Amino acid sequence: MTLATGVSPDTRDAVLHRQNARESAARTYARSFPIVPVRADGMTVEGADGRRYLDCLSGAGTLALGHNHPVVLDAVRRTLDSGAPLHVLDLATREKDDFTDALFASLPPAFADHAKVHFCGPAGTDAVEAALKLTQTATGRRGVLAFTGAYHGMTAGALAATGSVAVKQPLPSAGEVTRLPYPYAYRCPFGVGGDRGAELSAAYVERLLDDPSGGVLPPAAMILEAVQGEGGVIPAPDAWLRAMRRITAERGIPLIVDEVQTGAGRTGTMWAVEHSGIVPDVIVASKAIGGSLPLAVVLYHEDYDGWRPGAHTGTFRGNTLAMAAGAATLRHVADAGLAARAALVGARMTARLDALRGALPVIGDVRGRGLMIGVELVDPAAAPDAGGAHPADPALAARVREGCLARGLIVELGGRHDAVLRLLPPLTITDEQAETVLDRVTDAIAEAAAATPEGGRP
Repeated sequence: MTLATGVSPDTRDAVLHRQNARESAARTYARSFPIVPVRADGMTVEGADGRRYLDCLSGAGTLALGHNHPVVLDAVRRTLDSGAPLHVLDLATREKDDFTDALFASLPPAFADHAKVHFCGPAGTDAVEAALKLTQTATGRRGVLAFTGAYHGMTAGALAATGSVAVKQPLPSAGEVTRLPYPYAYRCPFGVGGDRGAELSAAYVERLLDDPSGGVLPPAAMILEAVQGEGGVIPAPDAWLRAMRRITAERGIPLIVDEVQTGAGRTGTMWAVEHSGIVPDVIVASKAIGGSLPLAVVLYHEDYDGWRPGAHTGTFRGNTLAMAAGAATLRHVADAGLAARAALVGARMTARLDALRGALPVIGDVRGRGLMIGVELVDPAAAPDAGGAHPADPALAARVREGCLARGLIVELGGRHDAVLRLLPPLTITDEQAETVLDRVTDAIAEAAAATPEGGRP
């Protein structure tokens, strides 16, 4: 039988089978979601089997406006109809000029007033590599300060700065990285949590850098996320971010803030650094700034612009369609007040999820900022650690993800043990859709928890 989409179930299964046979073992999302998308609109994705899903992954935060937003489609169509070249390396074009205007207009003024932009290869990881090279060139130093729980990408330098042992283990070191404790209230590295844990983290960083026997050479940069995404949706306290800015500024260490996932309104402000008011030396951006198309940039203070021509190149730096889609997206986020909307809806969703903890003790923690929300799932029957946190339960989390998918909801996992349910809906999510997402998540958690025998995992 042929479905309304024009794709039969047999064809769908054949597509999945061929991709499974041909694609590398490194596939990720395709393992969690056996879907062949054929249509998408806003938050809704239609599979080849005719099923519809609410997409709460949004391309890992890429789709600020959801799928195929009219603003994006109009910008792409206008560009195609204009006859503009789609590929021009790094030549100047009207589309690039317009995108740069929109990008700089979106930045905090204190940063934008002295900013330069470099267009990289189209992935966030390449922008991280460029940022590291930029600061190494400017300082003449090589070491990097990075944090536990960090995720900065999969290329050599970005991977070295990433915290996950699992993805780093088979590979040789790509650089000298000093690992510092990120403030994680629920699983505090100092076992105290809250504001005190963040204060201890800042004190540790400062004293380590000033200790002549601490083993840390003057670094080329510190790199951090204002909200750790893949690390489990962990927002850094604003006071801690201000402390990191002070510590680095006083010691002449460039501060790089990775806004690949948090930029373009995701956390309730256009850029996550705006919550704390800090002005970093470098911002790395990708994902949503391309309006669903591949685009990445490094933004940095003009004083660091010491590169020679060709110091960091890439064939696909001049994606004309991405520039057009990105400019339209950034302006629409600003004009429609979508950052403020993300703050409002995100606060409502987080509050409702947090209220479930009493009825569903498998919910260990609920946290986030704006429409970047994490629900950490635990084994409440197991003994808690010194800080009162129960062990993470990745098996339960996997069942919750499957339960969500069965209910027509796409969500993904993250965190230290893949036990954090991550919600990244588009900024255009309606109140009705938000309630539907929460209903489906609640039902999936309740069902998965009920299937777990008392006193342990199944």
